[in-house]
Amino acid sequence: MTYYLGIDCGGTFIKAALFDEFGTMLACVRENVPLISEQAGYAERDMPQLWQICAKVIKKTIEQSGVSATEIKGVGISAQGKGAFLLDQQNQPLGRGILSSDQRSLDIVKQWQQTGIPEQLYPITRQTLWTGHPVSILRWLKENEPERYANIGAVLMSHDYLRFCLTGDLFCEETNISESNLYNINTQQYDPELAELLGLPGMTEKFPPIVKANQIAGYVNEQAAQLTGLAQGTPVVGGLFDVVSTALCAGLDDETKLNVVLGTWSVVSGVTDHIDDSQSLPFVYGRYAQEGKFIIHEASPTSAGNLEWFVKEWGNLSYQAINDGIDELPITESAVLFVPFLYGSNAGLGMKSGFYGIQSHHNKMHLFQAIYEGVLFSMKYHLDRMLQRFPNTQVLRITGGPAKSRVWMQMLADLTGMKIEVPAIEETGCLGAAMMAMEGTQGRAMPFTAKQQCFTPNTQNFTIYQKKYQRYQKFVSALQSLL
Repeated sequence: MTYYLGIDCGGTFIKAALFDEFGTMLACVRENVPLISEQAGYAERDMPQLWQICAKVIKKTIEQSGVSATEIKGVGISAQGKGAFLLDQQNQPLGRGILSSDQRSLDIVKQWQQTGIPEQLYPITRQTLWTGHPVSILRWLKENEPERYANIGAVLMSHDYLRFCLTGDLFCEETNISESNLYNINTQQYDPELAELLGLPGMTEKFPPIVKANQIAGYVNEQAAQLTGLAQGTPVVGGLFDVVSTALCAGLDDETKLNVVLGTWSVVSGVTDHIDDSQSLPFVYGRYAQEGKFIIHEASPTSAGNLEWFVKEWGNLSYQAINDGIDELPITESAVLFVPFLYGSNAGLGMKSGFYGIQSHHNKMHLFQAIYEGVLFSMKYHLDRMLQRFPNTQVLRITGGPAKSRVWMQMLADLTGMKIEVPAIEETGCLGAAMMAMEGTQGRAMPFTAKQQCFTPNTQNFTIYQKKYQRYQKFVSALQSLL
């Protein structure tokens, strides 16, 4: 038996899980990684601290599994996309890592939009432009921290940084870097002309070589082996953008299925083998982990992170108690609306979160119900757009924390009128990364099966939810007039 370690670096936690060659998980350890937000719009991480926590969860996972480190034949890392983790010219962390939810470059992105830059980029990159892209962050640094900008030696994303800590080798992984706005989707290479257009001349030279998701990108070095408990010389593959990882685990193999990820981000993904130029919407295309395929996704940081914040600050309740409380309320009867824009918006740059419609007879559960609904209403904006590109969709496969809530999933089925399937996979980020590790080291796919929990829509509730969703849309439109 051989074993494969998958690491998942998300918006809240970093996790490590060990799998056998059939996808059975033997052990999993996770730990919170502090998000630093000392100014409005900032979302950062201490890079050395991130690596230390990563090393710790790897070590604990190996210890809990009882597997000898020499039996672990490969390591893969899945991580949230975009952001910027910078190294200086001595390959040391250059300040804090900046996450994809960071919004300090808001004014720069607005200026780009006003001057038509996104429209010039899209045919080459198949990307939109927003604050969390590496290029937006880099342009902000150039204008506001020129000394730091001038000292950049390498631009990485979070899994590239952690892979560097494990191996000492610098690469940028393709499924993630293909959505950087410096990657030409046609040539599959960095494009210096894109950097010029964005006011970042010479910046493509700071991006390390591109490595594929299942390609060996280095080997665990002596220092990392001592910290993690991994055997020195263990292969480490490129890894994955976490959206790609969840799509792999959801079994997206044709255009009749979409994957909905509900985590810190709300993401709706589909997989295709071609770019469709007939579409009127600027769909985001990224390289998929399978050769010749693309992942298309719509996303915003408007999902379950809103609930986590509310529970932490105001709730003082278990998730089970919240589910039970919402389950006792009449379907959509409450007039309370919630816009889930704590960490960003899909309705306009700079929009904020909030409740509307609270009256004296409402209680805490009505607010929780509004959060559940608001998260799904925001997701439905992305789903409706994706259904234009994937009109033959028959099923939604859901991953992320809310997928554990029967109440939330039935609410989703009733809102969309579609069949909902929840794969029984605990850690899709870790599993997808481990799958890439096995492919890269053994040359074969990891066979795994996952039972599906299914939810079918209630037609009466569907009608009721459509009316409330229309109220939500009108509320968001009213808020847009305040910008």
